[in-house]
Amino acid sequence: MKREWINRFKIFNYAHAHKLIFEYIETFYNTVRIHSHCGYLSPNEYEEQYLENIEENAVKIAS
Repeated sequence: MKREWINRFKIFNYAHAHKLIFEYIETFYNTVRIHSHCGYLSPNEYEEQYLENIEENAVKIAS
C-alpha cells in the first residue's frame, strides 16, 4: 500500500492519512487488486465469474 498509494501524496495530518488509506482500500485493494484467495483474480473479476457460474448452473438445472 505504501508503494502503490501513500507515497503519491503529502500527508498533512492523521485525518488526511485515514482518508487516503480508506480510499485505497475501498477503491483499489478490495475491488481491483488481485488476491490469492480469489484464484489470483480481482474481487470484481471473481464476483463476475461466480455470477456467471451460478447462471450457467441455473440454466442446466432448469433444462
